[in-house]
Amino acid sequence: MSVKDMIKKEIDKLPDSKLVEVYDFVKFLEIKQEREILQKTSQALSEKSFENIWDNEEDAVYDSI
Repeated sequence: MSVKDMIKKEIDKLPDSKLVEVYDFVKFLEIKQEREILQKTSQALSEKSFENIWDNEEDAVYDSI
C-alpha cells in the first residue's frame, strides 16, 4: 500500500468537520512548495545579474574573509 493510499484510508475515517482542516493543510503544503520553487528559481536567475558585483578586482580583498 502506498503512502497516498494510506492517507486516503485515514481521511475516509475522519468526520466531515475535520476534512476542512486536512484541506487547509494540503493547501499550505502546496503554497510552501511553490514558494520554495520560486525562491530557488529567482536565486538562480539573479546569479548572473550579480556576478559582476560579486566577482570583481576591487572587492577581491573581501573574498578571503
